[in-house]
This record gives sequence, structure tokens and C-alpha cells, in this order.
Amino acid sequence: MSSQVIQWIEQHQLVAIIRITSTDEVESVVNSLFKGGIRIVEITMNSPGALRGIERVKEAFPDMVVGAGTVLDPETARSAILAGADFLLTPTLKKETIEMGRRYDVDVIPGVLSPTEALTAYEYGASMVKIFPARTFGPSYIRDLHGPLPQLKCMAVGGIGLDNALSYIEAGAVGLGIGSSLVDERLILSGDFAEIEERARRFVQIQQEATTNKV
Repeated sequence: MSSQVIQWIEQHQLVAIIRITSTDEVESVVNSLFKGGIRIVEITMNSPGALRGIERVKEAFPDMVVGAGTVLDPETARSAILAGADFLLTPTLKKETIEMGRRYDVDVIPGVLSPTEALTAYEYGASMVKIFPARTFGPSYIRDLHGPLPQLKCMAVGGIGLDNALSYIEAGAVGLGIGSSLVDERLILSGDFAEIEERARRFVQIQQEATTNKV
């Protein structure tokens, strides 16, 4: 399934990052995202009950690709994989975590920032890299990276919102990791899942506009 997941991310581009204090509402959150058109979610491993959250989403939403985020080491990677994670995202570059993913044929998308880190991740076997925090240098940084490193598939994460999502895609990002501007914890606590659905729909419209512009 490894290459299929990367292709799925390239096709749909939007990855909703879910950071929650409880798994009680995770299915309601994912249902809102799904109704809004999102087909990829990431449940961060620093959320309480993250492994159970991954299992529940996998069971309830078979058409959703479910990743584990904030994976800091190979041990956490293995736990997430055994819970059913389709792919893993890390905030940093660690060779052993990528190797663990390859052992189970699960893609690891490591967090990098410098050109050296990006190329090193590619040489370690990462099919895609996560430019994090993307807001530090903005969309133009991804375009600049592709100058000497055109083989890189980059996901932009950190500071992605409705105001700049299109710019990142136009700059060459094949994926966007979207956190609080989509899944805001305050909306979860207030039970405003309709707003999460509406935000998802607006992000999908932007992604579709970018796809249309490329044709």
C-alpha cells in the first residue's frame, strides 16, 4: 500500500491534522471532515488515546486514509503501524523511524527544513518530505527547493490556512498538512462540527481550483 498512499496524497493533497484531548469526539470530527470532502487525516501521537483513535477511525471510515503524526522514534512508529496507520509523519528527521516504516511497507514522511535535511531524507528512502514549519519561509521556499532538488515531493505543514493554501500548491507542494485552521479544538469542545465541515469544504474548493488551473 506504500506507493498507493503517496499517490492518494498527491491526488487529494489535503491532510487534516487532528490534535485532541480525548478520543470521544474523534469520529464526529472525522465525519465532519469526510462530509466536507477531506479524505486524509492525521491523528497526532501526542494526543491522549491516539492509538485507539486511529483504530476507531479505520473501523468507522474505510474510505479514509489515516496517518499517525508527531512520530518521534521507531518504537512509536511501530505502535502506530500496528494500530492500523496507513502512513506516518514526523516533525524531525530520524533514519531509524524511516527504516521502521520501510520494514512494514508503510510510508514515513519526515519533517525537514534545510536542503541538506530534505536530500538526506530522500536518500534514506522517504518518498515525500514534510517541510516544517512551512510558515518560516513561506510558499516561495518550496519553489526554491525544487530548483536544485526537483525530485522532491514536498508536503507543506505549519501555518497553512485558507489565505495561503493556494499559494503553497502553486509553489509546488503536492500536499498540505492543515491543523487548527481546519480542526480547531474550540470547535470540537463547543460541538460545532458543522463549522469544521464548512472549513473542510472551503479547503477542498481551493484544492480543486488549483487542480483546474494546472490543466
